[in-house]
Amino acid sequence: MERAVVRGRRTKDSKPPVLMGVDEKAYAKRHKYVTLVYDLQTATVEYVTKGHDYTSLGAYFKAFSQQQLAGIQGIALDMCQAYINACNHFVPQADQKMVFDRFHIMRHMLEAVDAVRKRENRDLQQQGDTRLARSKYLWLYSRENVPAKSRDRFKQLKDAHLRTARAWAIKESLRDLWSYTSRTWAEKFWARWHFWATHSKLPEIVKVAKLISTHLANIMSYFEHRITNATAEGLNSKISTIQKRAYGFRNIENFKTAIYFHCGGLELWPHRFTHTEV
Repeated sequence: MERAVVRGRRTKDSKPPVLMGVDEKAYAKRHKYVTLVYDLQTATVEYVTKGHDYTSLGAYFKAFSQQQLAGIQGIALDMCQAYINACNHFVPQADQKMVFDRFHIMRHMLEAVDAVRKRENRDLQQQGDTRLARSKYLWLYSRENVPAKSRDRFKQLKDAHLRTARAWAIKESLRDLWSYTSRTWAEKFWARWHFWATHSKLPEIVKVAKLISTHLANIMSYFEHRITNATAEGLNSKISTIQKRAYGFRNIENFKTAIYFHCGGLELWPHRFTHTEV
């Protein structure tokens, strides 16, 4: 596997993807991560390295010339400041090319909804009210994905004028931002949503709304580039399967080799053979 990966990476064109995704992936306990760079057009992993900081991503960009880096048209990433700094330092006009991924933004909202639920559940239980007990996962569903067996209970909870229900409604409304075809209309929607969220009297929701507001320019850049890290999420799922089959990786080099082998889009066969001959 190692020889095949070395051979495949040696023969692969050395240039950054036109549309790039950047994400992190845990490979061991105690917060051990790798940084991954994806080609969003070919759905392949282009680069894997230890760590998830400025130098991890910066090392990838250093391998290319300024002309090659200028060919990058869009970069989908989360709101990790270390990755943002690396992109701004190495990629020409990166501030116009970075798109903060909607899946990571919605993850912040999901965490806020769950924090509201926990706080309200504690308050209700002190009064002997257990309505919110064992309801965590119901609030994490999108409106169309609530399981049929739970719809009646969920409707009752939504209609009960709970703070958690209000937080969930705000979260669901934010999903509509990415359905607009025009940036102008998306910005008008954002202004209404931001007012609602920041006046919700829910500290957890207000905090996320302010976080999003500080990164709004690179959220709205979605309407120029139309890219997300959905491809990266799919590849991350595949990588997780590789980890499970191997019962984890203690050696990071073996982990990197497995990722390149299964997700790198490499030509793994020796050139002296054709597939049929082998």
